[in-house]
Amino acid sequence: MKKLSVKPKNWLLSSHVACGGIWFGTSLCMIAVTLANRNTYNGDGLYAINSILKLLDDLVIIPSAALSLLTGGLLSWLTIWGFVKFYWVIVKWVATVTLIVVGTVWLGPWVNTMTSISDVERLQALQNPLYVIDQKTLLVGAIVQSICLLAIICISVLKPWGRRSTKSQGQSEAVASNL
Repeated sequence: MKKLSVKPKNWLLSSHVACGGIWFGTSLCMIAVTLANRNTYNGDGLYAINSILKLLDDLVIIPSAALSLLTGGLLSWLTIWGFVKFYWVIVKWVATVTLIVVGTVWLGPWVNTMTSISDVERLQALQNPLYVIDQKTLLVGAIVQSICLLAIICISVLKPWGRRSTKSQGQSEAVASNL
């Protein structure tokens, strides 16, 4: 397979960085909105804040996470980085897929549940044990996810771990050194 030349690779890389940055920035916004949600004393305001969280999740987090995964896959496929040649790429893959699964299985459903409960119960939602638990766990989950996203961004920039050594690569180097 032919690898991308410099200009298309840079465009794809820029898209990947933008998607990751949007995902990270929106996760920080969701933390701020969730914190603001703890001091709401109006039922309509409580529902509005939860609706904003749901909107951010559905229209920004999910697409930017998916596009980040897609552009990362294309970068792995179409550049010398590959999918498993470098430790830092492997770590990014595992972390990104883990964050998407956690968001899909837990964070997103918690936002949806909070929005549904506050739509029906308004301010009484703050007395609903399920709402309160989801509100607390969403905040913790969003903080953990934001920290992980920041770590992924740092790994992208620093590329702290080198190339994986493979048997064939080691043998090729041994043959070359004997020549």
